[in-house]
Formats: sequence, structure tokens, C-alpha cells
Amino acid sequence: MTQPADTFRKQRAGAPAGFFACEAAGLAWLDVPGGAPVVRVRSVGADHLDLDRLTEVAPTREAARTFGRRLAVTHDAGAPAFGSPPAGWSGDGFFGPLDRPLPMPAGEHATWGAFVADCRVEPLARDGARAGVLDGSDVDRLRRLADVLRSGAWDDDDPPARVHGDLWSGNVLWSAAGATLIDPAAHGGHRESDLAMLALFGAPHLDEVLSGYQEVHPLRRGWQHRVGLHQVYPVGMHAVLFGGGYVGQLRDLVERALRRARSADRPTT
Repeated sequence: MTQPADTFRKQRAGAPAGFFACEAAGLAWLDVPGGAPVVRVRSVGADHLDLDRLTEVAPTREAARTFGRRLAVTHDAGAPAFGSPPAGWSGDGFFGPLDRPLPMPAGEHATWGAFVADCRVEPLARDGARAGVLDGSDVDRLRRLADVLRSGAWDDDDPPARVHGDLWSGNVLWSAAGATLIDPAAHGGHRESDLAMLALFGAPHLDEVLSGYQEVHPLRRGWQHRVGLHQVYPVGMHAVLFGGGYVGQLRDLVERALRRARSADRPTT
């Protein structure tokens, strides 16, 4: 059947069970009053998702600052727990390209560190070893990082945010309605994770996005030093999926995080 001109169909035969339903639930959950615009779902099936077709425009600094403000509102809508899936969906989510999505474990954690250790870093170590892209020393370093995370070294009192979960620059479409969210891996997480993803592949006018964000919700002191920590999972998953330079990038991020943790543990004189 020919699709209407104003409809975009995202389709894959043999998609994992619930793949498109999970994405539709995530889009609905992220669509909060005053938050970042979200592409509208028209229909969902086992092998497809029909969405409004968006006409892209060039991003401007003003639009980027507005996006930052509205993304902060989305995050502030909150979530029941760290790792919780979007309303309307239960169980794990998905992360990765349409032709090869990988499971993204859900959870119900009281702290961000425990959630990331259990649902991101430990599975990353297993997946990387299974795929043959990570060796024993990589797995050991990731497990040490998980232990530091569980210790609460990077926890704060910020409640779970309503995050997009895969907010690289390609999942933000600039349209007349503003910067619009697509292709989420939505869950309860830390707001800094979405911002670190925007930085990972260079979102347009990122400085304006961050400035607008902080007008609504100022970021905690030292957030710039935690960007690499929040990039461990997405870079690691790229290493599992694509190998290549992502493996070295992951090793660098993990070592930097462990080094910073060791430095913080040193007594002062």
C-alpha cells in the first residue's frame, strides 16, 4: 500500500517482538506539555511504525536554545525509578540501529549508579566479550567501573529524569515546530546522559542547547567532567555493533573514569 505523502513508515520484517510498540510508548511518554516536540505516531504494528513526516529546516542558534529549555522540561517530568521503562511498556527496551537492535535492560533502581552498573555496564561487558570485541582486561575494567558506580561515587540527589535514552544528533530533527525528538530508547535515567549523547557526535549549536537548558534547570557542579562517564554505554554499544575505533574510544573513557575515581579516593594533605 502506498503511504500518504505526509506519513513516514519505519519498517522492518522480523523485528524483535514489541520493538515498534516500545518505541511508540517511548514517544508518547516523552510528549509532555512544554517539553521538547516529539514526532507524532499515527499507527503501530508488529513490523512497522507510521509517523508524521517531518520537513527539515536548518538549525539556528535561537532554535537550539529553545530546544535546550524544552528538553529540560521533558527531563523534569520525571520517572518512577532509574531504569524504569516508559508508561505503556513493560520489560526491556532496545538500543541500536533498525537492522540490528540490541536489548537494553530495564530496571527499578533507587540510585543511578546501581542502575548503570547493573543495566548498562555489566551487560556491555558481557555483550562485548561475546561479540569478541572486548578482551579479558576490558571486561575487568568495566566490572571495576561497575563496582565504583554501585558505591555511589557519582550519585547525587537528582531524581530520575524522563530521558530520551539515545539522543545523538541524528535523533533530533530540526523542523518548523522546533527540534523534534525521534527514535527514542526512553527510560528513567540521569539528565546528564542525554546531554552527553548530544555532545558525542556533535549536535548543532550545542553551546546554545546547554545555555537554554540551564536557564530552566541548572546543571550540577562538575557536570563537564562527567560527560565521558555518561558516554561509556553508547560508545560501548557502538563498539559491540561496529567495532573499529569505538573499541579504543571505549577503553579511553573507562580508563579516564577509573582514574578520576582513584583520584577522588586519595587523601588530601
